[in-house]
Amino acid sequence: MISPGHKQISIRKQCELLGLNRSSYYSGQHPFLRSSPDIFQAAVETEENLQIMGRLDELYMKYPFYGSRSMTTVLRREGLPVNRKRIQRLMRLMGLHAIYPKPRLSIGNKGHKIYPYLLKNLSIDHADQVWCSDITYIRLAHGFVYLVAVMDWYSRFVLSWRLSNTMDAEFCIDALNEALESATPEIMNTDQGSQFTGEDHTSLLKNAGIKISMDGRGRAFDNIMIERLWRSLKYQDIYIKDYQTIIELRAGLDAYFQFYNHERPHQSLNNKTPAMVYYGYEYKKTA
Repeated sequence: MISPGHKQISIRKQCELLGLNRSSYYSGQHPFLRSSPDIFQAAVETEENLQIMGRLDELYMKYPFYGSRSMTTVLRREGLPVNRKRIQRLMRLMGLHAIYPKPRLSIGNKGHKIYPYLLKNLSIDHADQVWCSDITYIRLAHGFVYLVAVMDWYSRFVLSWRLSNTMDAEFCIDALNEALESATPEIMNTDQGSQFTGEDHTSLLKNAGIKISMDGRGRAFDNIMIERLWRSLKYQDIYIKDYQTIIELRAGLDAYFQFYNHERPHQSLNNKTPAMVYYGYEYKKTA
């Protein structure tokens, strides 16, 4: 709950405590949202559309190559009354774009500069060599939000994350600023989305002396590490917990990323945790 009239805690601080950017609060006043002056709510659709969006998210995690035509066919087989135009709109809203073996139209801003992909044939062999960032969709009981994370590629360590009910750039910049408070990578890799190609985001990287790398259009594996993070998060937590509110989701994400970073062993890391690899330490056995 956010109170604009609170005498001691500003709206900015209240949003920080909830892990939300301020634009999410202000956009909550828009007629598109079911909002009140006192309560932050996630972006909403009809209950039927939320059900469809939840199923689209599950299908996309399994079959990222499904476009709107395939999604429509599957949902119709499952008895959902959908047409392709509706599915196209919901997929755009969710930021879902089918991965094809050929180039597809960029979802970025045509006025933004696109940077080359720098990771091809690059040996990534130490922490803070390459970071990556991406956005994913999370459904709640009566709405949805977007999650952005910044992750170290080599160790899989999640450095920061933020929630927002809009696909603007501010929450991505907030997450990047938090990560940069503790370290600086040599390269940052993202997709070509407008949140990452915008001047506010790219200038932050350039001013810190960080090389900018962006996925090629239609390339399925250019940002594979953070795609694996989303798959783990959704199958191990989001789909199981079925969070009802943003406050519940915030607490759940705090717990999951703590588990992911510090407790969950990764086979690809020789059964070490991301924190062990990122910080370069081993757990000591206790008597």
